[in-house]
Amino acid sequence: MTTNAPVPEVDAEESDFKPLTAEEAQKLREQNPELSPWWVIAAQVAAGVVVACLAWIWTGRTEAAVSAFYGAMTVAIPAALFVRGVRRKPGMPSQAVMLRFFVWEMIKIALTVALLAAAPWLIGGLVWLAMVAGVVVAMKMYWVALLVRPKFLNRI
Repeated sequence: MTTNAPVPEVDAEESDFKPLTAEEAQKLREQNPELSPWWVIAAQVAAGVVVACLAWIWTGRTEAAVSAFYGAMTVAIPAALFVRGVRRKPGMPSQAVMLRFFVWEMIKIALTVALLAAAPWLIGGLVWLAMVAGVVVAMKMYWVALLVRPKFLNRI
C-alpha cells in the first residue's frame, strides 16, 4: 500500500525582486568597477622580487634569491596563462565558459607542478626553503587581493 503525503500549498507572495532599469544598471556598474585580474599577477611578481631580495639579504647567496624568485614565478606564470585563457568571448554559452574555466585551471595546476618538479634541473644550487617561500608568498597574493579590493573600490 502506497500513500502519498499531501503537498503543502505555497502561499504565493509577491517577490521583492525588481529588475533594474538600464540607467540603474549603468550606475551600479560605475559604483562597482570591474577590477583587472592582471594586478594580482603583477602583485605576485612584485612579491617574488621582494622575497628574492629578502632571501639574498638574509643568506647573502644569489642562489637563494634566484630560488625564491623562481618559486614566485611558478605561481605567477601559470596564473597569467589562466587569466589569458579564460577570457570570455561574446556569445559563448555558459557551459562552454565553465568547461573553459575547468580546463585552464587544470592547465594552471599541471604547469605549476611541472615548473616545481623542473626546478632542480633549471636552477643551479637550488635553495628549497627559499623556493617554497616564494611559492607561498605568491599564493598569498590571492588573499591580499580579497582584502585590498574593498578598500580599493572605496577609493575610486
